[in-house]
Amino acid sequence: MAERPPDPSAEGYDPRADRAAPRVEEAAPGVSHHEPIGLRERLSLNRMGTFDWDLDSGFMDLDPGAMEVFDLRPGEYDGAPTSLTLRVPPEEGLRLDAALSQALQDGNSSYGAYFRIQCRDGTRRWTHSQGRILHNAQGVAYRVIGIVREATSELADSALLRSLQQERQRQTVMVQQTTAALARALSVTDVTRVLTGTGGARRFGADALVLGLVENDRFEVIATAGLDGEVPADMMNSRLDDTLPLSDAVRSRRPSFLSTRGELVARYPRLRPSVDVLPTGSAAFLPLVAQDTVLGALGLFNREPAVQSPEARNLALALAGVVAQSLQRATLFDQEREFATGLQAAMLPRLLPPIAGGEVTVRYHPASVGRDVGGDWYDVIALPQGRTGLVVGDVQGHDTHAAAVMGQLRIALRAYASEGHPPETVLVRASRFLAELETERFATCTYIQADLESGALYLARAGHLGPLICNSSRHIDWPEISGGLPLGLATAFGQDHFPETQLFLEPGSTLLLCTDGLVEQPGQDISAGIDALSAAVRAGPTALDALADRLSDHLWAEPGSDDDMALLLLHRSAIPGEAATPRLRLHVHQADPAGTAEVRSAVRRTLDQWRAGAVTHDVEVAASELIANALTHTESGALVSVELLPGSPCRIRLEVEDRSSQWPRRRRPGETATSGRGLLLVEALADRWGAEPRGSGKALWCEFVVPDDPPGRGS
Repeated sequence: MAERPPDPSAEGYDPRADRAAPRVEEAAPGVSHHEPIGLRERLSLNRMGTFDWDLDSGFMDLDPGAMEVFDLRPGEYDGAPTSLTLRVPPEEGLRLDAALSQALQDGNSSYGAYFRIQCRDGTRRWTHSQGRILHNAQGVAYRVIGIVREATSELADSALLRSLQQERQRQTVMVQQTTAALARALSVTDVTRVLTGTGGARRFGADALVLGLVENDRFEVIATAGLDGEVPADMMNSRLDDTLPLSDAVRSRRPSFLSTRGELVARYPRLRPSVDVLPTGSAAFLPLVAQDTVLGALGLFNREPAVQSPEARNLALALAGVVAQSLQRATLFDQEREFATGLQAAMLPRLLPPIAGGEVTVRYHPASVGRDVGGDWYDVIALPQGRTGLVVGDVQGHDTHAAAVMGQLRIALRAYASEGHPPETVLVRASRFLAELETERFATCTYIQADLESGALYLARAGHLGPLICNSSRHIDWPEISGGLPLGLATAFGQDHFPETQLFLEPGSTLLLCTDGLVEQPGQDISAGIDALSAAVRAGPTALDALADRLSDHLWAEPGSDDDMALLLLHRSAIPGEAATPRLRLHVHQADPAGTAEVRSAVRRTLDQWRAGAVTHDVEVAASELIANALTHTESGALVSVELLPGSPCRIRLEVEDRSSQWPRRRRPGETATSGRGLLLVEALADRWGAEPRGSGKALWCEFVVPDDPPGRGS
């Protein structure tokens, strides 16, 4: 009788110890309890076999275990490797051949590869082959000896691990994307935009969502996404009770996870009338708690029924915590912003004075993003003798300090203007006032004294945008306005001088003043914004309020400007019974050496808009000569007017008016004379010219026939 081997469990490790393993029916009942098991039997029990491949003869021997792995019967294999194509599909054979060929090419002594076989029942299973390559004395491979084994369960475990890893990566990405998106959300509106925008619900691994907040002991739904219809009105605002899942989550402060829509309706029968709105799958209802305060609740819905895993539930709770913190921060931001914008609005004029001969409208918008407010302002001031003061300005900075400085500066400038001072004096005093505040802030500003009865405009500019003028024919002009440094800086540098410019606003024309928030966008040159503003005014409605709304909506609100914006529009009413003709009127001061050049530049721009063509140069030269004549021979400035007269052909009429009653004389200068040729040039260039009395002075005029041009002149 053979001696029984020692019992290892009595002396050492026994894997069965302290384990309540279940009773399993043996799949290999032919193996005796104590019978020694040979190598091949051991391999076969582990679904493994061996092969021996003679590369010289091409014969490959498979043992019974390998035959079983390949699901082959004895009559189905003749020893040729090509016979394995019965079980090995072509693409898998190429995988095996590539692994062996690479090993032979690299001179390796072993190789391995996973491949799939086609079983006789049509199913596919994974198999692994590993071989040792034997080489002769010359280093030439002559034999491969190896094993094949079934690897389906092994790769299934690997696939499960990969699936779990992919799921963890997906969850990590969800948290990162949601956190990043909500980190940029400042207001409650921004938070709801993140949740309901493109991919909003998917960031939470859901197909639809509902968000609601607690407001005065009631629950109000503020955002939905992905639902198949509208939430009923009685559920948009409801009491905090247990009849609806979101309000129940708020009241109980506990999340709930439901597997199907039927389970949801069974728990909350009040949802039954609106069941078609909800997806058919699982749902999660999560209270939004921040600093021990319940702000609201978030509902997540899926189209497929599912029992959510602990990992999925923990992820949902973590994301709900991120949303709660974002909502708490956004609520505080909205409260602060409401206070700041209310403070700034209180500093702007509430009512505008009536204007005889025209109308005025204003718009102000705080910055669309950010917590702080800016220092933009406008003002309309009733002045003595029926005139009107118009102000648009911008204090440096975007904070409550800028708004406070703006309030002080606006009041001071209004006081100086109300005393009837000319624009230059008003800005000089305002600059000194701002410097004396010692705020280290400067301000840009444009101030206009307007007399709509005559159309005269007296302007001074301190580092700010000049005005835009749109006449009755929808021609746009940005007249060149001399200016000085910004208020405060001008005084600090000892250059508080703001030259005054005189313009004329013709009947039916509109003047626009604005801050740079209307024409500046991040990453764009300001000239692009100025061109866009010109085009919007040209194509905009004629009604002043409608035009102001259009400019605010399309140039400021839609792009979402980072800056605040103040806009002022002044319209001079058309004179009844008088036909409106395109006209430009400018005033040249007696002591302004650059006045003639500025007038020529303005005339050139205007004539280009009128498509005057070849006569543009002639009109410029004539204007220069007539202005020089007025400034040289009189003691007053000159009033320059250019009109486009209707008719066929069109004519351009140029007038230069002064306050001297002395009539001009046409002279014949000698060859060496340096003056006296002005009227001769005008006579040579113009089709008609002449002089006529004007009140206490006179006007020299000349007309130019405009050559025929393609249709569209004046558009």
